[in-house]
Amino acid sequence: LNRILGEDIALDVNLGKNLPFINADSGMMELTIINMACNSRDAMPKGGSLIIGTSSVEISPAYVMQHPKAKPGRHVCLTVTDSGSGMDPETLRRIFEPFFTTKEVGKGTGLGLATVYGIIDQHRGWIEVVSQLRKGTTFKIFLPEADKDSVKAVEEASGRVIGRGKETILLVEDEVVLRELARAVLEEYDYKILEAGSGVQAVKVWEKHKNEIDMLLTDMVMPEGMTGRELAEKLQAEKPEMKVLYSSGYSPDVVGGCFKLPENSFFLAKPYHPPMLAQAVRECLDNVRRPHAVEDKASPASPAA
Repeated sequence: LNRILGEDIALDVNLGKNLPFINADSGMMELTIINMACNSRDAMPKGGSLIIGTSSVEISPAYVMQHPKAKPGRHVCLTVTDSGSGMDPETLRRIFEPFFTTKEVGKGTGLGLATVYGIIDQHRGWIEVVSQLRKGTTFKIFLPEADKDSVKAVEEASGRVIGRGKETILLVEDEVVLRELARAVLEEYDYKILEAGSGVQAVKVWEKHKNEIDMLLTDMVMPEGMTGRELAEKLQAEKPEMKVLYSSGYSPDVVGGCFKLPENSFFLAKPYHPPMLAQAVRECLDNVRRPHAVEDKASPASPAA
């Protein structure tokens, strides 16, 4: 998060003790926090502070009467507070609408908070927002406690260890939040990352570093007139042994007609969470093609502390 926020924003994390278990996908929760942090960062172009906290709360029937989206019972509350520009009532009313954004053209898609809303709704939770112009914004995310049977049924993860690597990856993604997330995840697995926001930019990076690049990780639909497929074909023409991992919210057929993945190429469906990305990258580099490995959707949520 510090890398995403930058040096001008102070991050303070206050985690509650003895929190109940919740039914949650850890990757989706990580994506939620990153999206929230990026939203707060963009509201503080001159710097500021971001406070992330967790606590256990008991939602009463009286509270539910005043907050229609709330549900009674014990919940974990994730709070994200920034000292940014704040929002007026009209903006506050629309912040979770898909494609709604107050940013300049080309600076964002308006999908960040809509994605957060969708994730929390899928987890049977809800979001409350308080904002004041020139004072800042507080998001409160409520997630219900997991029932005892669910907690008891949780077993250890499959035990599959995700391999690390020292390879160099050219990461091409026009959505800044997704690019920063992918970079942060892959650097945690020891990869060296070169990045670009479009196919045209990627070609310039390639011209300087082609000898060291082992893999291209690219979105399939990008601006500036060059698709991910066209970029990959151009680079593999110069370096056939280079691996390619395509990523898109659409299937390869939808994006590229009857597109059959060529040799040394794999596909990862969006949305993905960090372990899925790391696993797909390792399998692509190792040329391990398992039918479910790189086209899996997120696994069912499991209880997490």
